[in-house]
Parts: sequence; structure tokens; C-alpha cells
Amino acid sequence: MTDLPGVILAGGRATRMGGGDKGLRMIGGQSLLTRVIARMSAQCAPLALNANGDPARFAALDLPVLPDSIDGYAGPLAGVLAGLDWAAGQGAAAIVTAAADTPFFPDDLATRLKDAAGPSGLALAASPDAEGVVRRHPTFGLWPVALRDDLRSALQGGLRKIVIWTEAHGAGQAVWPSDPFDPFFNVNTPEDITTAEGLTTA
Repeated sequence: MTDLPGVILAGGRATRMGGGDKGLRMIGGQSLLTRVIARMSAQCAPLALNANGDPARFAALDLPVLPDSIDGYAGPLAGVLAGLDWAAGQGAAAIVTAAADTPFFPDDLATRLKDAAGPSGLALAASPDAEGVVRRHPTFGLWPVALRDDLRSALQGGLRKIVIWTEAHGAGQAVWPSDPFDPFFNVNTPEDITTAEGLTTA
């Protein structure tokens, strides 16, 4: 367990899943969000959920629900900003983020990101793809509260691509193996649910 707050990013629109909340889809008898919360709560505290719309639909999770403060579905960075603003109110120095649709992310995510932090305190997770090329997973990161106003300005200026901003701030990178499967596999389609079901019983 680290001394870092955790923020679960669930602010997307799930267009490839037909809309709605991907995190509430069931995998092996549990919702994706329930699985993600269990992994995150073992590593970070307190936890919050970034999501837009009526927060009542997440009432059973008993977590604070943080809407984007930037209008127009500005992407995951808007969720990161919401998390940083919340963490600032907690007196925290940084947050760790995880995506709500990625139920198998590493159980050492927070500690490895802390170890990999660049000079600004930023770090992103990464893993090799099928061709062995290391790919970043920018919804899984360590984000310093000190950069929240810089991020807010970037988003208000139209920035949407996470790695442009993280590279500008010298983000570090923590790499996990993809064998026997990529721990950052995320559920985007109905077919992915079938794949995830298989992984829960493997």
C-alpha cells in the first residue's frame, strides 16, 4: 500500500460497447469496476471515481464521484485533472490513475510508477505489444498535484493527447511484461468481454 490517492478513470462514452458505463459490465460474476476497485484499494488510499453524468448510478461503490471540470468530453486528461483537484483538497502530493475497463492491471502499479517517476514526478505505465514494441498506457500513471494548473491550461488550450503533455514534462516509464498476457488488456468491445471471461478462469 502506498500513501498515494487513487483515481479510477470512467469518464469515457464507451462508443464501441454501444454506450453506457463499461465499468458496470460484468466479468466472471463481478463488474469491471468492482475488480478495478479491489486492485486499486490494495495499492492506494483514498480512492475516487472520475465519471460524468448522474453520480447516483455508482452509489453502491461508496466512492466520491468526480466529474470532469473541462466541458465536452475532453478525454482522460480531463479525468486526471479532476483527480488532481480532488487530491489537492486532500493535501496529497500526487495521484495514481487506472482505467475502469482494465481489470487485470498489475498489483504493483503504484510502487513501480513511484520508482519510475521522472524529474517532474510524472510516470506512465507501458508494456510490449504483440510485435515486442513497448507501448505506453497513458491512463495508468503517476501525476503530481503541482502540475495541475499547467494541465488545466493545456486542456483549456485544446490539448487532448496525453503523451504530448507527459513528454513535455519528462515523464518516466515503468514497463511490465506481456507474458502470459498484457496486464493492461482493456475491454472495449463485446468480444473483449469474452476474452476477459476466459482470463478470469485461466
